[in-house]
Amino acid sequence: MSRMTIARLAEAGGVGVETVRYYQRRGLLSEPERPGGGGFRSYGEPDVRRLRFIRSAQAAGFTLEEIGELLELDAVDDRTRARELARSRVAALDARIAELQDARTALVRLADACGSGSTGACPIITAFEQ
Repeated sequence: MSRMTIARLAEAGGVGVETVRYYQRRGLLSEPERPGGGGFRSYGEPDVRRLRFIRSAQAAGFTLEEIGELLELDAVDDRTRARELARSRVAALDARIAELQDARTALVRLADACGSGSTGACPIITAFEQ
């Protein structure tokens, strides 16, 4: 892949230009120097891979701080800490899944109760008003 502008980098990573700039401010992406004479900064394939990694890690639920740590760990090949972070994220996801399953069960129960009677307040509305 040839060198690209920040707009092309953003497009290749599936984000907006301001998101790229935000990641740069956070230290997650490097900000190349402008070439002599004030031209456009130039990005390459390693920048695209890093941007895609950031987006994928976010989709897995990692915070930007954790993503920064993962990127640092990759540079020093600290798999033990990376594994700890991943296991911690899995535990947090499991807890969230359990919460969502409980909410689903409660909502199904309320929907069934709402459909079983035709008088009085709707149990769904009543439950959410409390």
